[in-house]
Amino acid sequence: MPETVLVVDAILFDMDGTLVDSTAGVEGAWHAFSKTYPGIDVKDILSSAHGVRTIDNLKNYCGIQDLELLEKEALRFEQEIVNTAAQNPNAGIVLLPGVSDAMKEAGFVFKRLGPRRHLPNPLWAICTSATRAYASQALAVAGVPVPDVFVAAEDVKQGKPFPDPYLLGAEKCGVDPKNCVVFEDAPSGIRSGNAAGCKTIALLTTHSREQVDAAQPDYVIQNMTQVSIRCLPEGVEIRIEA
Repeated sequence: MPETVLVVDAILFDMDGTLVDSTAGVEGAWHAFSKTYPGIDVKDILSSAHGVRTIDNLKNYCGIQDLELLEKEALRFEQEIVNTAAQNPNAGIVLLPGVSDAMKEAGFVFKRLGPRRHLPNPLWAICTSATRAYASQALAVAGVPVPDVFVAAEDVKQGKPFPDPYLLGAEKCGVDPKNCVVFEDAPSGIRSGNAAGCKTIALLTTHSREQVDAAQPDYVIQNMTQVSIRCLPEGVEIRIEA
């Protein structure tokens, strides 16, 4: 089977829909919020809100403009995701296929790591639209380690599809974003990676092929089972199965 081989300075991962699946938890949170904001259309939101910061979604769909209220409601929303996951662990926050093997293969999950995997020259980062509080809980539930470079919603002024999250992730890794690969599932995140100048690998875990293609990623895969990752002395190698 033909392969594509990329060698880059660092990998920048999205979280929801890329490393973990919290779809059931997100649906539960929106249904809970529909009781407070009865005018919202949960079905419409679920089809278009993925990959966007909670604070931006609440502003767009619930009409909340007050910054203090937005921050409080964003925290409440993300706690609802965790609550839903706790009620049904098999359909809450779970690791997506291929993630565990890929990260173990790369050595990202082990403690006894060399200097190129940690600051000041880490090989990977997570750049998420979630808040740090929720993202930390979600990663812990799914069993994904928190990397040294961890960009959350509150770390940037503009979230995805703007390039800020991935630009900051590359900066914190000490590398040029043009020498990074972004793994993303959401069109907004793919556009963010593209705008940052990174190579983008799109996963078909949450959106249709048509939606993903419209965002113009460099590569498209079904999920992380089609990827192998190997750490090199001066970077990281990614093999993509066709």
